[in-house]
Amino acid sequence: MAGLDEYRRKRDPARTPEPVPSADELPRGDNDTFVIQEHHASSLHWDVRLERDGVLVSWAVPKGLPSTTDVVRLAVHTEDHPLEYAQFSGEIPKGEYGGGEMVIWDRGRYETVKWSDREVDVVLHGRRVQGQFVFFRSGKDEKNWMMKRRHAAARPDWQTLPEQLKPMLAVPGPLPQDDDDLWAYEFKWDGVRAILRVEGGRVQAWSRLGNDITVAYPELQGVGEQLGSTEALLDGEIVALQNGRPSFSALQNRMHVTKSEAARRAARQYPATLLLFDLLHLDGSSTMQLPFRQRRELLRGLELKGPNWLTPPSYDEDGASVLAASREQGLEGVVAKRLDSVYQPGMRSPVWRKITDLLAQEVVIGGWRMGEGKRAGVVGALLLGIPQDGGLAFAGSVGTGFNDAELAVLTPRLKALARKGSPFVTEMPRERAKGALWVEPELVAEVVFRQWTPDGRMRFPAWRGLRPDKAPEEVRRVDQQ
Repeated sequence: MAGLDEYRRKRDPARTPEPVPSADELPRGDNDTFVIQEHHASSLHWDVRLERDGVLVSWAVPKGLPSTTDVVRLAVHTEDHPLEYAQFSGEIPKGEYGGGEMVIWDRGRYETVKWSDREVDVVLHGRRVQGQFVFFRSGKDEKNWMMKRRHAAARPDWQTLPEQLKPMLAVPGPLPQDDDDLWAYEFKWDGVRAILRVEGGRVQAWSRLGNDITVAYPELQGVGEQLGSTEALLDGEIVALQNGRPSFSALQNRMHVTKSEAARRAARQYPATLLLFDLLHLDGSSTMQLPFRQRRELLRGLELKGPNWLTPPSYDEDGASVLAASREQGLEGVVAKRLDSVYQPGMRSPVWRKITDLLAQEVVIGGWRMGEGKRAGVVGALLLGIPQDGGLAFAGSVGTGFNDAELAVLTPRLKALARKGSPFVTEMPRERAKGALWVEPELVAEVVFRQWTPDGRMRFPAWRGLRPDKAPEEVRRVDQQ
């Protein structure tokens, strides 16, 4: 039997702005109105409330109403609410039951197809939601129901949000000259690439290799909170800022974390920031075949900005000035993107160019030499290679750019990969090979340098960090333009 006893028990009218009627007699309606409220409580969810026999019968749906018929969502049956609650929006004080912001997401009328203790089948006619939905009991549990959409999808042309995809990549190249007005220019950030899948207010993050990195960056869940019920696939770069600039060294403290508690601790010490620059899917429609100019407009329209995420500007002219500004700010350079370019997942395309004074080169570690003096007991230099003919072509060694924390982590990892013979298939300088400790060529790192020598080695490379998001077989030599 419907009633408000439990509702009243959980709320003090002196402490919450929610309606708390005192009358025992319930008002009567026509059993045909509904409201859906977006509830930013401790965990974002959507409260679906159907008027029935003088109360609002309610379910909390963590991921929102399904958009297609093949999706089944959890719907937690909660206490009945008073009819006045259909008009409520506002802030429930922190510490009170359901504390957080409540906003009306949709309202309208519904038709009853079936109503029983185990199944409620209704057709919703709202401003945002149209369609038939069924709530049904999950086993013997009285609270945990499920819900699904019957018959039609949210739109006839609705496309399911992709689970994941690999990002489009840029190639090194010169700054556009004669066709400058056909390109957009963005700053090149010193971080790691990420694809974000946002559905039902929840975020999943994927690395360039397709690894799930969601746990490593808990602060990015706020993107889902901001988007609410909007479904989106976003492309961006995760950076760690120090003194207002991206620091790849600081980001190293976040890239290897795989446990939730460790990630939360690391986030407090080395907070990450997501810099968004592309939108690949939005509310049931792929945007990848749209030109870059239009995708950026849609991304800007989402107004994504928070404590750990933002959408940096993209400049549609004067690439030389943007490049000069990047140098003044101590950034890596710029990425130029054709305004008419479509998004090509997993492809490295000349319609996106990266322009930088320093060359960033991914390398495979093939060996190392023990340090001396202050470096005794840890890495002194790394021997670097690029895959060639089933082994590594020697590309130089690096001994600068490390900090103590990196050396403390790197040394035992290299010892664990020890092997007897050299993985290099090209000749190495005798002074580099002398005393070298060889390792299985499994670790990918990144260094920066200014030019290649005639014998195929990097001149004065400096260490940037390990790249767990890259595989050795992906490593290719980056040539100067």
